[in-house]
Amino acid sequence: MASDPSSGEVAPLAIRRVVTGHDKTGASEIALDCDVPRSHVFQHVPGMVSRLVWASAPVPGLPFDGADPTAAVASIVPAAGATRFLVVTFPPDSVFAARAFDPAAAAAENLAVSPGLAECFEPDGMHATPTMDYAVVLDGEIWIELDEGRSTHLWRHDVVVQHGTRHAWRNRSERPATLAFVLIGASAAARNDSPSDTGNIHE
Repeated sequence: MASDPSSGEVAPLAIRRVVTGHDKTGASEIALDCDVPRSHVFQHVPGMVSRLVWASAPVPGLPFDGADPTAAVASIVPAAGATRFLVVTFPPDSVFAARAFDPAAAAAENLAVSPGLAECFEPDGMHATPTMDYAVVLDGEIWIELDEGRSTHLWRHDVVVQHGTRHAWRNRSERPATLAFVLIGASAAARNDSPSDTGNIHE
């Protein structure tokens, strides 16, 4: 049964991020407590917000060393076994149909904000990445579009497990929709058409 998309509040632009760690004695503590630092409010896509919450290497190390890994991320598409945690707000599709919308400026901004991922996008927003993704609709409603016009309407609290498929996110409603994504880099050996592994954090 679908959830009510009108319930709940719209996600804030700034999202608090709490990260746990260990103190010098090995006792658990809060290591980081701040707004997500790598957040971007798009200027050329009004209402769109991208927040890179976290990133992990193919084999994360413990204990946490206290360093925020997001600053070193050079590609939003992770290497096999690595992860990216994103929270994205999508404006209504009407934004892209507005007379003032500049597709070239929007594409350039997306390249700067989402390197590695933006290059995967086709002009109509369809894209595929060599990743398995978990997606959760935090608020609003959105449609996932697949090949041959296949489309599924998603509501607040619905979840998607996405397996490297060609897809696009369409917000056909009149209000923003916010989704949380965890991208997990898939094995390049599993697909002959996968791009080269360029998702390492320090590249």
